[in-house]
Amino acid sequence: MNDGNRRRLAELGFVALAVAAPVVLTATLLQTGVHGLEYVFLYMGVVAAVALLRGLIASLVTAASSFVLVDYFFVAPIHQFTIADRQDVINLVVFFATAGVVGALASIRRKALEDAKDLTRQLTEANTELVRLNREQAEAAQYEIRLARTEQQVKALQESEKTQQEMLANVSHDLRTPIGTILTASTSLLLADQQDPGIKERLEPIAAEARRLNTLVADTLDLARIEGDALQLELEPTQLADGIEAAVERLKMRSPAREVQWNRQDAGVMVLADWTRLGQILDNLVANADRFGPPGTPVVIEVSAEEEGLATVRVVDFGPGVPPSYREKLFERFVRAPSDDSTGLGLAIVRGLILAHAGTIALEDRPGAGAVFRFTLPTV
Repeated sequence: MNDGNRRRLAELGFVALAVAAPVVLTATLLQTGVHGLEYVFLYMGVVAAVALLRGLIASLVTAASSFVLVDYFFVAPIHQFTIADRQDVINLVVFFATAGVVGALASIRRKALEDAKDLTRQLTEANTELVRLNREQAEAAQYEIRLARTEQQVKALQESEKTQQEMLANVSHDLRTPIGTILTASTSLLLADQQDPGIKERLEPIAAEARRLNTLVADTLDLARIEGDALQLELEPTQLADGIEAAVERLKMRSPAREVQWNRQDAGVMVLADWTRLGQILDNLVANADRFGPPGTPVVIEVSAEEEGLATVRVVDFGPGVPPSYREKLFERFVRAPSDDSTGLGLAIVRGLILAHAGTIALEDRPGAGAVFRFTLPTV
């Protein structure tokens, strides 16, 4: 049952009460035998009570019902409905005056009560909304404080990292000169004729360590440039096959026994790249495949056009592959497997260089192979 039906039923019930109350009073008076004018006050009380409970309309109905019953049962001639004398008029006026005055006052009071209830409800809702707004304002203030603190922490971390990068770059730059001097002198002595075998034997590890240290310093400077957004590229149309061929030749100088398989026709695409940095990317990936590939297994370089506007290059070895624990952080700096004797910067530099070329790099899985590094470069 909806609210409208409930209201209509309630109104009908109160109308029935307004009619029934005088009937019940009349039956009671007829049983008790009230004499004189006492019955008038009783009916007035009923009219007033209905007026207080339900207002003016219901009290008028009760007044009319009371007048009819009084006139019929108590005013001579009995059991006849007439308005013939002064008593009938007085009863009629008294009942309706009582109904009008009390009903009007009751209506005013009820209206005031309803207004008070509405005001109370509005105040309650306003208070609830105010509490909600205060809570939200407090939460917003706390959020702003946390955000400000977080921004301060981020700014402090950025400044700290920038300072570290600048210091690392400066130190690395300052190291290049003495390392270059050591490397040049040791190499010259090793190439000199009539060198004493004992001295030559002692110079070889010096030259090897100098080369290793020089590589570390160069990698550190490159990484500092990449992370500091200071890397400058000279992009130009470049034949990818020429870059691969040059990287393969450099690998054969370091590892003559390693076979490299690649197809020049597939690699005959033009990419937009910095020639020096393209060689650095290929050197790092090919050297990485040579380092982990078992003797007698080839390094495979595959080139394809899988996406429009991009050349896809894969460098494949047949070694043990990358352990699962290293996959997620493989391209982070200073990350290397226990058996890896590199600086741990190569793949981080490769990733930075490829991203600077607007390319992507990822590690792929291939049954029967070890590590498969896939990267893309934009074509011309």
